Amino acid sequence: MPSSTSSPTDSSTSSPQGPAGEPPLLDPAVAGALKKDDAGLVAAVVQQYDTLEVLMLGWMDEEALRRTLTSGRVTFYSRSRSEYWRKGDTSGHRQWVKGVSLDCDGDALLVTVDQEGAACHTGTRTCFDGRALPAVTASRTDAEGL
Repeated sequence: MPSSTSSPTDSSTSSPQGPAGEPPLLDPAVAGALKKDDAGLVAAVVQQYDTLEVLMLGWMDEEALRRTLTSGRVTFYSRSRSEYWRKGDTSGHRQWVKGVSLDCDGDALLVTVDQEGAACHTGTRTCFDGRALPAVTASRTDAEGL
């Protein structure tokens, strides 16, 4: 389980230091509002701020959220690598934070960004490009039986 005091393996994702060299903690009011899963994570939906295009989904613990809120760049916690990663540090496809919102249940974040380049690790603009599933669609009048 990631902790709020874990340090990343990549120093390029380090954050400003607090007193005695310790990184500042996430605001306790924000931390208290989060409803984390069993691994200590919340889902972070990333959306382009001007087009409202949904770009990707990532995971954040308290430390990743703190870094995102205080740096202007999006940091995630990698479940597969068990480390922090700041979007774009290796690919150049950076995400510049425009806003962060917590949903009504506290178990998901909406991060609005200005995406530089592709958001998906496959090189596509979004992680959803070309991945539509067959689904029955309806309009409101059909769904309401009108």
